[in-house]
Amino acid sequence: MKTKIFALVDCNNFYVSCERVFRPDLKNKPVIVLSNNDGCAVARSNEVKALNISVGTPVFKIADLIKKHDIQIYSSNYALYGDMSERVMNTISSFVSSIEIYSIDEAFLDLSDISETEITNFCKKIQQTVYQWTGIPVSIGIAETKTLAKIANRIAKKSKKAKGLLDLTQSPYINHALEITDVEDVWGVGRQYGKFLKKHGILNALQLRDAAHYLIRKKMGICGTKMQNELKGKSCFPLETNPPAKKGITVSRTFKKAVTNIKDIKEAIATFVSRGGEKLRREKSVAKLMIVYISTGRFIDKTYCASKAISLPVPTNNTPELICYAMDAIEKIFRQDFLLKKAGVIFQELAPENSYQTGLFDRIDRKKSKKIMTSLDAINKKMGAGTLKYAATGLNPSPKWRTVFNMRSPAYTTDWNQLPCV
Repeated sequence: MKTKIFALVDCNNFYVSCERVFRPDLKNKPVIVLSNNDGCAVARSNEVKALNISVGTPVFKIADLIKKHDIQIYSSNYALYGDMSERVMNTISSFVSSIEIYSIDEAFLDLSDISETEITNFCKKIQQTVYQWTGIPVSIGIAETKTLAKIANRIAKKSKKAKGLLDLTQSPYINHALEITDVEDVWGVGRQYGKFLKKHGILNALQLRDAAHYLIRKKMGICGTKMQNELKGKSCFPLETNPPAKKGITVSRTFKKAVTNIKDIKEAIATFVSRGGEKLRREKSVAKLMIVYISTGRFIDKTYCASKAISLPVPTNNTPELICYAMDAIEKIFRQDFLLKKAGVIFQELAPENSYQTGLFDRIDRKKSKKIMTSLDAINKKMGAGTLKYAATGLNPSPKWRTVFNMRSPAYTTDWNQLPCV
């Protein structure tokens, strides 16, 4: 039986790299991309990492460093990042038939059919082509399991010698690679398991691989056993080319300024419901349960948090129907005298849209509503998000509840009016 060979392709500092594609003058300059409402650093260039600025650092705490080192600051531009991710994944898919898109900037590949002597050159070609076609630099880790490929990728990113590409398949340096990998950096360990392992003297991936089986099994269960086997080169996590359907969808936001008006809250919830409906239809799913919630901030004297669960008579992804139920829920839980800072909608009990129980007294023409939703999504995809929207989401382009993106770059690839001029 032929040995499985996996590769992990990971975009380097993805959000920052997306910004640099259309701003080549930012190359080798410190760049930070911020979270929603321009609050914290969520992506950093290597130059910023060298200044010991960690992920999650509030931007106001590093104001002096930003000024001193002329750090370029950008608001998150999810439309740009999503589109660039799709381009990267499409490029990678042109090389292999078996690919698992693990996240917006990561993909596992099955290279078992590639000759072992050609794997390195094959991955170099992927690396070069992705950069040439999209402008996004990627690092590639190659190994006999997905966990080892993760470790190889991590080292490839940091090692100048590796130049963004490391093959640990039957490598004589595998023990060294595991030894220099902190146990908390092993795929699937995390902070809590890391504390437990370090308490028992297991500090790195090599020690985890060679640790007593009963100890790992007792604390981490079957996942821990699989993790150990993966570190030994025994593949336990196959490629998921058809990821399982989502069990729930959440759309929520924290407001920059507190909201006290029910009209504003209704507009926000209607907007979140609309986005949730789009996600449901993209997943080809319908929801049986919808939860609407609102809350104040945690750091005030007069706090309030309330939610309302709506069991839908017929599972649906129809936006106007969902908005109607959500508006009724807000009427029941809203309180005038509170400074609301967060609101959201959660969709649960999802089912495939073509196999659900209909209602005996259902008055909605489901076939007609599906055609309307399909047309709505197609127009918004072609012409830009929000081209067509429901009046319940509000007509004010800058409502009080809107998430703040004061330093967002243009939608270079998804809006005709913001195409770069050359």
